Amino acid sequence: MPSISDSGFRRFSELIYSLCGIKLPPHKKTMLEARLRRRLRSLGFGTFDEYGEYVFSPEGMENELVSMINEVTTNKTDFFREPAHYPFLVDKVLPALMRDFEVGIGRPLRLWSAGCSTGEEPYTLAMVLSEFADRVPDFDFSIFATDISTKVLEAARLGIYRLDKVEPVPEGLKKKYLLRSRDPEKKEVRIVPALRGRVAFRRLNFMDEDFGLTESFDIIFCRNVIIYFDRPTQERLLKRFCEHLPRDRYIFMGHSETLNGLRLPLKQVAPSIYQRI
Repeated sequence: MPSISDSGFRRFSELIYSLCGIKLPPHKKTMLEARLRRRLRSLGFGTFDEYGEYVFSPEGMENELVSMINEVTTNKTDFFREPAHYPFLVDKVLPALMRDFEVGIGRPLRLWSAGCSTGEEPYTLAMVLSEFADRVPDFDFSIFATDISTKVLEAARLGIYRLDKVEPVPEGLKKKYLLRSRDPEKKEVRIVPALRGRVAFRRLNFMDEDFGLTESFDIIFCRNVIIYFDRPTQERLLKRFCEHLPRDRYIFMGHSETLNGLRLPLKQVAPSIYQRI
């Protein structure tokens, strides 16, 4: 199959940047070709030029953009990824929010997993918060989880994972929150219904002018998301997150992400953890 021409790559990369803020420099051309080939095969196109003509047509703009974005976006995630965040959440953040704002007691704690991929992060958080609730009478919480990819959201809602994917989950939590398949040939587990019921999944594009959110959140996990955006887009996006984060609430970032040089109403309280000021 022929490659994407330089002009075709620029056209696709500009569209992808405008749609979801992801910057694709020239060295990403091979990666983009590999991911879009699946769409060419699925739709029966022989060249990237043919596919491009379809994508940019009125029909393609209406019917293909979500599928194209599903292929382009990176969805790397794991259970209990960046594990140092969870003790800080349990030992520092939750007690402070309960003490200062009666969060979790006077009303449910509201947490947003932004860029949730196939659900490992929000389900990890649901396990951690459920364990906390077992120790703290009447503690309650809800988790809102979003991603741009409809494909990963479908998998997240199902909550079914291969055994190797759940290896980072502690044994005690596996027994409590994971169901083994009745078919011994299937090396899979499923998140228990009570935990799945704690998480509401929804598609959300960070580049949309309106997130469609009326509520605010006590904690936002936005880890390993902004690394795909340029600095102006990072600052613009994080300012919008702060609009949904009241004073003295918390946002957790990825360890590889830095907010240095960004003008934001946030102060660092621990490595990659910030508080709204």
